[in-house]
Amino acid sequence: MMHDHEKSDPVIVAENRANAGGQPAAEGGEPRTGAKGNTPQTDTRRTPRRASVSHGLERVRRAAKLNKEERFTALLHHVDVDLLRQAYFWLKPEAAPGVDGVTWQEYGQGLEDKLKDLHERVHRGSYRALPTRRRYIPKPDGRQRPLGIAALEDKIVQRAVVEVLNAIYEEDFLGFSYGFRPGRSQHDALDALAAGITRTPVNWILDADIRSFFDSVSHDWLIRFVEHRIGDRRIVRLIRKWLKVGVMEEGEVTAGTVGTPQGAVISPLLANIYLHYALDLWARQWRHRHARGNVVVVRYADDLVVGFQYQADATRFLTDLRQRLESFALSLHPDKTRLIEFGRFAAANHERRGLGKLETFNFLGFTHICGRTRNGKFSLRRKTRRDRLRAKLREVKETLRRRLHAAIDEQGAWLRQVVRGYFAYHAVPNNIQALAAFRRGIKWLWGRSLRRRSQKDRLTRSALNRLVARWLPTPSITHPWPEKRFAVTHPRWEPDARIGHVRFCAGGVQ
Repeated sequence: MMHDHEKSDPVIVAENRANAGGQPAAEGGEPRTGAKGNTPQTDTRRTPRRASVSHGLERVRRAAKLNKEERFTALLHHVDVDLLRQAYFWLKPEAAPGVDGVTWQEYGQGLEDKLKDLHERVHRGSYRALPTRRRYIPKPDGRQRPLGIAALEDKIVQRAVVEVLNAIYEEDFLGFSYGFRPGRSQHDALDALAAGITRTPVNWILDADIRSFFDSVSHDWLIRFVEHRIGDRRIVRLIRKWLKVGVMEEGEVTAGTVGTPQGAVISPLLANIYLHYALDLWARQWRHRHARGNVVVVRYADDLVVGFQYQADATRFLTDLRQRLESFALSLHPDKTRLIEFGRFAAANHERRGLGKLETFNFLGFTHICGRTRNGKFSLRRKTRRDRLRAKLREVKETLRRRLHAAIDEQGAWLRQVVRGYFAYHAVPNNIQALAAFRRGIKWLWGRSLRRRSQKDRLTRSALNRLVARWLPTPSITHPWPEKRFAVTHPRWEPDARIGHVRFCAGGVQ
């Protein structure tokens, strides 16, 4: 049964749910390479389960849920020594140090005394944030993505503050927002998009790319957005410090005047807050007021895909979206933002109009393709992006070069982990060929590396095959069909319920 508020909402959304049941085992694998806004300092429990939230934060969560207009004026006292200790252990021990040079292991020596001192400084107002250390990682297209690596104490305090703010904002964020949120993974976003395309009338796709989002965030707008809900001046002051502290590169510090550092623990939450007010609330309002047909919205951090039933809706939304983002110091990338015909009728329409090959679009590491089942019905196919596959193989090649003279068993054990991690993320239905291609690439690189260990090495093909059979997992599909998993994780999903001209998914209060 659907409630009144559900009947008016035509978009595919996902419910605001806790991660009580966890994620399927297959989803713990490799994230997208160099994900924008990713937080390499934190571990896979980037945000803990609700069961671990303190009673005080649970009260905050209930208050936030009951009153969407309430401003919270007393929050910093939740950042106690216990939460700082949890935040420390949530960090990755192997993460690179910031400008202070302090590693996770070094800080752990005399941890309790250091945490008590940190707690006192935070609450006295004498805590000072350090500049983030600039580091570059390669992007799949060959360019470099800048990351900001915070000092260890900054990571701890940021992680604790994120925990406090999540208690509020997880009750505010909309269902189609998936990036870096508790209990939501990249595959949840992929499932929601697939369910929207295959189970509702979607004929056009807007693949939107926000140009240099993390470098363009307006500090003034961000603070104004935060102050909608956060009235504790001490929390706001901490956020200002992290935004203004600047970046150190080659010994010189550049003050922060705009943007939020990619890689900082606090950045993904701040990005979601910014886009919640600048984009999500507006998009929900737009489809209620202006959409004539079905609309499907899925956002993962700054990656946005919107599906439309009618081209007129898609064209108007794109025009209005440009104007909306410009109001908040953001813009769409002109070369990477595309509106394409995509869906169950796209192939027939292209053939009738004498057009060429159907266009595809990329989302979260997969190329989405219009396909057909054996009986001729529309089927959404997802293949690993070729550039991402090649980039991963290049990464393995460089690491094998450094491990050239390591023991064969050591190399094999490491390559097994690499292949398992890759398969864990990419082993979706219809993607078996990409998995096999990746394994073949690993086999070729390993054989090439082993033959270079010595001029006298005479590694035979049969010997290499035995090594590969022993160490490298064979390709297999481990993820279920996305529509089936979406129906399980969102039990109020009603694919056959029609409301006017749209289908509807009751994924949560929107």
